[in-house]
Amino acid sequence: MEKLIDGVRQFRSAAYAERRELFATLSTGQAPRILFVTCSDSRVAPHLITSSEPGDLFVIRNAGNLVPAYAAQGTGEEATLEYAVAALGVEHIIVCGHSGCGAMGGLLAPESLGSLPSVANWLRHAGSTAACVHATVPEDADYAHRLNVTVETNVLRQLDNLKTHPSVAAALARRAVKLHGWVYDIGTGTIRSYDPDRQRFVELGEHLHSVERHLRLAAG
Repeated sequence: MEKLIDGVRQFRSAAYAERRELFATLSTGQAPRILFVTCSDSRVAPHLITSSEPGDLFVIRNAGNLVPAYAAQGTGEEATLEYAVAALGVEHIIVCGHSGCGAMGGLLAPESLGSLPSVANWLRHAGSTAACVHATVPEDADYAHRLNVTVETNVLRQLDNLKTHPSVAAALARRAVKLHGWVYDIGTGTIRSYDPDRQRFVELGEHLHSVERHLRLAAG
C-alpha cells in the first residue's frame, strides 16, 4: 500500500499538475472515441501501450477479454458496451487479447479450474473459442502454439459476440462504428491486428498500411 500511496502523491504533484487543464475539462464530461475491451491481467495497461491520455479510452476489463453474446440479462459488459456505443458514440471498438493469457490457458485445461468454479463458469462465454481450437489444432501440438491460437481465436469470437448486441448492430448498420481485433505481446511490446483481407493477425503498422492502401484505391 505504501507504494500506491506514494504513487498517488507523485500523480498529484507531477502528472496531474502537468495536465491540470485537461483534468479541468474532463471534470465536466467525457467524449472518448474508442472502447477498449481487454483482459484484467495486471501486465496489460491499455493507456500505457497505446500512449493515450485520460479521456481517450472507455475500457471494459475482465478475465479473458470476453464479451458475452447478447442475452438481455443485464451483465456489466452488456451495460457498459451499450453506454459506450449508444450514449457516448464511440467510433471504434478494440478487443485486445494478450500473450500468456491465464484465462485462455484455463480454457485449454478446464481440469485446472477445479478450485476456481466462478472462473470456470465465466469461461463458458468462450465456449465457441474452445470449440474452434479443438476442431483445428491437434491436442498434441506444442502448448505455446495452442495457446497463441486460442488467444487469437478468442479475439475473433468476441468480435462476433459484439455484433449480437443491438446497440453495436445498429451502429454497424449506420457505419458509425468499426471493430478491431488486437493481440498484445507482453514480451516484445508489439501489437498484432487482425487483417480480414489476409485472414490473419499482422503487426499493427503493417495492417494500417493495408487499410490506407484500400482507402486510396476506393477513392480513385
